[in-house]
Order: sequence, then structure tokens, then C-alpha cells
Amino acid sequence: MNPCTALCVAKNFSFVPLKEHLSSHYPCTAYRDVLHVVQDTGDVFIFQYGALVAWGMNPESLKKFLDEIRPFEQDSFSEHFFDKFTFSVERLTRIEDDHISLATEGILEKLAISHGIAQSVKLEEFEISAERTIAETAQIPLNIATSGRTHLSRRQIARMRGNLFLVKSDINLRYQLLDTPEFFWEYPEVERAYEMMARYLDVAPRIEILNQKLEVIHELFSMLAAEQYHKHSSTLEWIIIVLIAVEIVFFLVHDIFNVF
Repeated sequence: MNPCTALCVAKNFSFVPLKEHLSSHYPCTAYRDVLHVVQDTGDVFIFQYGALVAWGMNPESLKKFLDEIRPFEQDSFSEHFFDKFTFSVERLTRIEDDHISLATEGILEKLAISHGIAQSVKLEEFEISAERTIAETAQIPLNIATSGRTHLSRRQIARMRGNLFLVKSDINLRYQLLDTPEFFWEYPEVERAYEMMARYLDVAPRIEILNQKLEVIHELFSMLAAEQYHKHSSTLEWIIIVLIAVEIVFFLVHDIFNVF
């Protein structure tokens, strides 16, 4: 049994400098936004969106490689998102009990399966980001339900909306990464292996659930906007009431002085 390890270590890689560095030290081949690096103990596929899949590398070799590419990470994660499998060559492509059977030792089949695995660990980043945001803002709808207001200042609401927008835009801007990779336009013969891996990892159902979480965040956006508008309107109404009251007082005082 050979190990196959997938990790998502950062938001992105500085891909061009990383490619130049690795190409000067190891045999490398570029496939669109994926870099195949040949190691002494196996193969590594590096994806521009901060994920990599290592085939046949022991933990020590993988750790050494991760240390080498760390300077090229953008917005590194303190804790990596990862998944582990085993693989062997058995003349038939299938995935069962986290074991990948390869039909051949060819690179293209490994790369096709790596696309599905890398998308899965990247999707985990999105899922946790959405869950964390929903958890951090869970008290807002509860406060509105119990008291009719959020008990947050206008500045706090604005900051919260900004953080929510950052999360949502971050997910949406990278959401296209979860579509079928353009790699298979050039290599349709291995697309079946990718689809098999994506089905095994429930990528499509997880994307649907992520969509639902994004919708919750969107509704929270609307709720915060309504609350902020309500607070602003209430402030304006009180200002108008106070101004009218002051005008009435001045009018009465002026009228009284005229009488005397």
C-alpha cells in the first residue's frame, strides 16, 4: 500500500516563482494551473489555489517538501486541511474504503484523480469558513427574535457586514475552482477517473450544502442591512422630533415675551 496525501495549505501559491524554483531543482511538467513535480519517493501535483496531492511520499519527505515551498504560500493556514488515501496499480480504476486502484502507472490518471482530491480539500476550507462565520453571527438573529434589535452599534454592524462580505466574496471568487477543470478539455480520456473520485468524495452534494450556507449568510446580510437602516431611520426620526420640539419651545417663548 502506497500513501496518497492531499493538503490545502494556503489561499493560493505564488505560482510562477514556485514553478521557477522547483523547475531548477526537480523534473517538472506544467498542466495549465497544475504543476507536476517528480520526487525521489513519488509524485507531487501542486494546484495554484493552495492545494497539493502527493503520491508515494513518506511523511518525512512530504514534510521536507512542504517546508521548501512554504515561502511561496499566500495567506498560509495555521492548520492544514488534509485527506489521506492509499493506492496501488491493479489494472482497473476504482476507489473503495479510501484505497485508490489505478489502471496504469501513468501520470495523467494520477493527475485526473488528484483534481478531485484537491477540490475536496479546498472545498473543506470553504465549508469551515462558512460554518465559522455562521457560528460567529448566530447571536444576531437570536437577539432580533427576542428583543427586536441586535444590541450592536452601527460601527459594529458595519464591521460585521464587512467580515461577512469578505467571506462570501472569497468563496464566490474561488467557487469556479469547484467546476470540472479545463484540463479535461485536452485529456477527456481520463475524465472518468476524476468523476469517479468526485463522486466518492461527495463533491457535488457538498457544493449544494455550501450553497445553502452561502444563502444563510446572504439572508444575514439582508437582516443586518435592515437593522442598520432601521437604526438610522430611528435616529433621523428622533432628530426631527427634537428639532420640532425645540422650534415649538422657541415659538412659545417668543409668543410669551410678546404678550409681556
